[in-house]
Amino acid sequence: MKPFRILSFFALIVILVAYSGCGGTDTPSEPLTDTQLTKLAKTWKVASVSLDGVDKTSDYSSFQLVFSGTKGNTVFGYSTSSRPPLSPWKASGSWEYGAAVETQMIRDKGTADELPMTYAVTETTLQITFTFNGSGYTSRTGVVKGQWVFNMRL
Repeated sequence: MKPFRILSFFALIVILVAYSGCGGTDTPSEPLTDTQLTKLAKTWKVASVSLDGVDKTSDYSSFQLVFSGTKGNTVFGYSTSSRPPLSPWKASGSWEYGAAVETQMIRDKGTADELPMTYAVTETTLQITFTFNGSGYTSRTGVVKGQWVFNMRL
């Protein structure tokens, strides 16, 4: 009986050692840029728009902004529809993340239209804030310079 106890003890030790060497199957976490892209890459509709604190929502009632891209890339695309006759948004272009991936993006980086923007995104809302200094994107000129705040929803 004593040899059976000793053999059982050693078997238990071998099993414990074997299982202690097994690590869990840690899956690498998704890069922050990909996590943010999952939240951003959608079709966004206007909830409210302001220019220097003045409500411009009625001018953008049908405006839509689409962010698109592929995870793992560094440059992504955007497109717009139903822009008013004068807008701080081009019909389409590119964007990439700024230094703070969770809050900064740069629209049309490396072009004459380069524009740093601040954003806050959740699963269902997006706020984009930027100061536009150009003359707007249409054949018409007018006042589009200033601090813009776009509150968007799905």
